[in-house]
Amino acid sequence: MQTLLLTGGSSGIGLATVQHFAHRGWRVFELSRNGKSYHDGKGEIIHFDCDVCDEQSVNEAVHKVMKMTDHLDVVISNAGYGISGAIEFTKSDDAHHQFEVNFFGAYNLIRAVLPVLREQKGGHIIFTSSVAAVFAIPYQAFYSASKAALNALALALQNEVREFGIHVSVLMPGDVATSFTDRRRKNEVGNKIYTRINSAVTAMEKDERNGMRPQQMARRLYSIATKSNPAPQYVAGWQYKLFCLLDRLLPKRFANWVVGKLY
Repeated sequence: MQTLLLTGGSSGIGLATVQHFAHRGWRVFELSRNGKSYHDGKGEIIHFDCDVCDEQSVNEAVHKVMKMTDHLDVVISNAGYGISGAIEFTKSDDAHHQFEVNFFGAYNLIRAVLPVLREQKGGHIIFTSSVAAVFAIPYQAFYSASKAALNALALALQNEVREFGIHVSVLMPGDVATSFTDRRRKNEVGNKIYTRINSAVTAMEKDERNGMRPQQMARRLYSIATKSNPAPQYVAGWQYKLFCLLDRLLPKRFANWVVGKLY
């Protein structure tokens, strides 16, 4: 039986993904702060409490997983959240915490699972990133920066672990309709100076609420996970694939100007 370990599977893309894999006969382990183990008649999801920001918590959760299985086929680093606000008025603690969850949380997971993957001489690590890693979104700068850093980490990691038969991929979704939108920590300080904060964030959230379904992302992650020779990066959503292509073809000055006009 193939085995999946995923972080951040209590809701949204993560929940849809663990259900999708479990329903296809995979043994699924879900690590999060608020998840739960359950069996829905189609598949079983085994939950362990885990805070990805706490290295010891991640190590202990992975240790518990490895007591129940002798291998990991796919590891998906999915835990994340977003903040918004003007860079000038974003508190240092908030900016650091954005990276603690989105970037260092993934880093903690990598360090915990790599000894297992190296020992078994194979496996596939997948990071849930964002198209915001390619397009730096105004008033969501630290989210974009954390995902861009994650993309760079993944590319470097692939070259480091290739000799052990380990694959590394990133999935960059565009707008997806999940509770991620409601959980965003919004900072409106400075809106008398940066008068577009509220309208920009409102526009972002409208796009998200009308975005793709999390089940689409689950199917895409499953497709990536089951490829024999996966690519390092994937974009979810045809329009976002087009945007990313145009970003490579158009002058950066113009592409960045267009993003600014959208928000």
